[in-house]
Amino acid sequence: MPPRLHDKRCLLIGGTSGIGLASARRFLEEGARLVIAGLDRGGVDTLSGDFLFQPCDVREPAQVAALFDATRQHLGSLDVLFHVAGISGRKHGDGPLHECTDEGWHMTIDANLTSVFRTNRAAIGLFLAQATPGTILNMASVLAFAPSPTHFDTVAYAASKGGIIALSRQAAARYAKDRIRINVLAPGLIDTPMATRAVSDPTIRAYLEVKQPLGPGPGTPEDVADAAVFLCSDEARFVTGVVLPVDGGWSVTA
Repeated sequence: MPPRLHDKRCLLIGGTSGIGLASARRFLEEGARLVIAGLDRGGVDTLSGDFLFQPCDVREPAQVAALFDATRQHLGSLDVLFHVAGISGRKHGDGPLHECTDEGWHMTIDANLTSVFRTNRAAIGLFLAQATPGTILNMASVLAFAPSPTHFDTVAYAASKGGIIALSRQAAARYAKDRIRINVLAPGLIDTPMATRAVSDPTIRAYLEVKQPLGPGPGTPEDVADAAVFLCSDEARFVTGVVLPVDGGWSVTA
């Protein structure tokens, strides 16, 4: 059996650490031809395979346009966009609704939701111009639909991830007739650099023993990367508009 992403031309936004880096590794193992975008190289030098690293801040429209130009030049075209990049806005002022600052709101929405709008718009335009099928996978969070305000009370983050789900499902409905598939991953708490605060907190670790019982505790970046491979492969050819929790049971526990 050939690798599941054999010769797929893939663009991975935010592939330099955490879930993105684990996904880049799995994509390459599964035969993808890959462009990896990120603010810096991060851990990409640990990867081997057919890939190009392209610096890009997806909050900047001109850099997104340049990224897609570089992707076309390197890959010839595009089959798969996987947008992983995002931030926690806590240090910028995100928090409970009555405390979230304007800066925290705008910074988080721009980095997490507006950036997805820009990259998805560019990918859809490319797929339509090519008149070819295409696949988009976006990254949300279980916090978009299964909140946990005692430990994770950041309203802008939750809103941005909920917006990604709404955007993705709207687009999935609109472009299914063009054979463009758009799906969403919704991880629980995953042991990544962005989650260091939560993963290192003994109270939260104890909470996760019950909240994510499949672990028990935090998931690994590879848990999410394996789900991404499936949704970006032809094995998921009849799947669109899906929001897949990869959460160790978070969304079905009390």
